[in-house]
Amino acid sequence: METKIRKIDKNQIDETVIREAGDILKAGGLVAFPTETVYGLGADALKEEAALKTYAAKGRPSDNPLIVHIAEYEDLKKIAVNIPAETDILAAHFWPGPLTMIFEKSAAVPYGTTGGLDTVAVRMPSDPVARELIRAAGGFVSAPSANTSGRPSPTTAEHVAEDLDGKIDMILDGGAVDIGLESTILDMTVTPPMILRPGAITAEMFEELIGEVSVDETLLGDESKKAPKAPGMKYRHYAPRAKLLIVEGDLREEILAIRQLAYAAHREGRRIGVIATAETLPFYKYGVIKNIGTRENEKTIARSLYRVLREFDEEDVETIYSESFAVQGMGKAIMNRLEKAAGHLRISAAAVVKQQRYRRITFVSRTDSARAPMAAEILRQYELKQEYVVDSRGLVVLFPEPANQKAEAIMKSARMTLGDHVSRQFGEENLQEDTLILTIDENQKNKILSEYGTGYNVYTLNEFVGDSTEIPDPYGQPLTAYGECFEVLRGLVKKLAEKLDSLVEEGL
Repeated sequence: METKIRKIDKNQIDETVIREAGDILKAGGLVAFPTETVYGLGADALKEEAALKTYAAKGRPSDNPLIVHIAEYEDLKKIAVNIPAETDILAAHFWPGPLTMIFEKSAAVPYGTTGGLDTVAVRMPSDPVARELIRAAGGFVSAPSANTSGRPSPTTAEHVAEDLDGKIDMILDGGAVDIGLESTILDMTVTPPMILRPGAITAEMFEELIGEVSVDETLLGDESKKAPKAPGMKYRHYAPRAKLLIVEGDLREEILAIRQLAYAAHREGRRIGVIATAETLPFYKYGVIKNIGTRENEKTIARSLYRVLREFDEEDVETIYSESFAVQGMGKAIMNRLEKAAGHLRISAAAVVKQQRYRRITFVSRTDSARAPMAAEILRQYELKQEYVVDSRGLVVLFPEPANQKAEAIMKSARMTLGDHVSRQFGEENLQEDTLILTIDENQKNKILSEYGTGYNVYTLNEFVGDSTEIPDPYGQPLTAYGECFEVLRGLVKKLAEKLDSLVEEGL
């Protein structure tokens, strides 16, 4: 089958294209089209054989009901019976829009559309292209997401074509969708109404209008032994080809844990992906890193989620690590989709972080212009068994300045550089539980301990590696003195690297 692709502008709809697509649906064919949530795979909702074609094209289980899309509120009465009174107020506020409501079905709706259930799920989309298509098709269009079952839902026509080209009659290309997550599903056949799938419309928004609503307890996590109320939610959905794991904890722990996992994969030669946000993107270095949006506006995350999951398929990664998101408001819908995509695979960030004793190593000298930055740069050349942030500080830094020129000359001769170094003052903020402070001599160590106390990881470099070799101070001396200092530092830092790796092997 050749799949026709027709461009269409929702601000200037081509009626000829809409009529062509409507005729395909009336004849029992399949047309993918944009909605404000995701792209839908349209069929005539009142024809049993059209439903069978939909299931076949998607590879969708036949017990997974299809949502019936309407363009006029009055049409609801033709496909649903015993409609609760609260429906009017919900429809007035949220239709057209990303809300699906479940009712008892009328005889007009075939069981093929409802997955064998006596209920029907109904939505009125707000996208102008979707509504015009529904009208052109006769008023009732069933439309699950237009993707291969289990794959990330499509938010562009290109995504639809990736999955369904050659399997359906037409794709209406209306550009990227606005929301990016499927509609909220609210079951109106129970009291109080129950949310079966979270989306852009939240429980709090419902309760402001109609009072109490309940939430299916199986939506997040896999602890419940009960089956989801919505049949489709029992299947693994939205999944990339790679294994997806959600790293859970407070945000700092999540960042540290993902860094540690990504570094381990890098050392082992494994290609992994990281789902980050605009706020956390700078903290990651290893793996294929993708920005999913900003935590300040979760709508950006929702809009990008499926796109990012699909992009990872093109990157040939074997594992994806994702940060988690607050389970409230739009975050509840985001986490629901992530959980389904991950098959409920989660990692405790705290458990990963606990495995690493030190995360930052700070060398301290008097002015942070020569010996401490030299030691830090030497250590950075080692590919250690764990990742560390390596830096340096000085106890007397009156203003930021570059590294000593003689120190830089020696480093360049060893194919290293301090060209980007700027001296920085040591302060209390540098004393963290997971930071190892290594001073160049005893005087600096004693000054730190006397000023800040003894409850920190503060050692001289010699003391920590168990080597009494004195580190000479070359300040004011010829270039050769800096060379001699470099050689001593190189020997001590080599022992430091070996000790750090041995601590990892011992699990310390």
